[in-house]
Amino acid sequence: MTDLATAPDTATDDPFIDPIAMEHDPEELFPGDRGILDPEVRRVLVRLLQRRFLLADRNRGEWTVLMDHQHTIESRLNDLFVRLVVDHDRGVAYKEQIRSDELEIPILLRDEAYSRAETLVLVHLRTVYQRETTAGESSARVDIEEIEQTVLTYFAEADGSTARRQKAIRGAVARLRQDGVIEEESEGRYRINALVEILLSSERLRALRDWLEMRSAQSAPIDDLDEDEQADAADGVDDADPVVDVDDKEAAL
Repeated sequence: MTDLATAPDTATDDPFIDPIAMEHDPEELFPGDRGILDPEVRRVLVRLLQRRFLLADRNRGEWTVLMDHQHTIESRLNDLFVRLVVDHDRGVAYKEQIRSDELEIPILLRDEAYSRAETLVLVHLRTVYQRETTAGESSARVDIEEIEQTVLTYFAEADGSTARRQKAIRGAVARLRQDGVIEEESEGRYRINALVEILLSSERLRALRDWLEMRSAQSAPIDDLDEDEQADAADGVDDADPVVDVDDKEAAL
């Protein structure tokens, strides 16, 4: 008869453990998952990497998660040499590529400047936004016809036919709408968001408008730029550094 005191404990000595189905493991979202963030936090982290901007009034649920877990999300982005910037007043969050002359940093975020037409539309939107807010209006709105009529004056005849320019302007409006710079309230009627104020500072707006007036007086095509004019005119907005340090980027015009 085996003594119970010396009997092997199969519960503790057995080296094999019965497998546990993945659906019963609350900490693993997929096979091999080693992440520690909750699913909603992971989604916001991915959204920040996917998009140029995260807007509070457009992405309320994601914005709430960002505010609740900002330190954790910042830490994960910093691990990738990316900085999170949150403008609470305007309700805008975006990312920047960290760069350093003293530290070797692999570049994760690619530069993707706005096109000429997109930059020109931005100039008009920023002008309208500044005019309306300075006058005390709580919001600024603009019609597609007004955008077209004004932006068309920025082009010269050498820039192509009117139909071609109109097509470029319409495409620019669609792109800026996708980025959240404007919102279509009704067909052809847009509300300009505060994001445009971040994309183009007052100083840069003045430089752009002065340059456009000079080019218009010379009847020169928008594409006809030398390097000095590019440096003095306007800066593109890229995915790596969409708003801060935009003055150091190459001109998009």
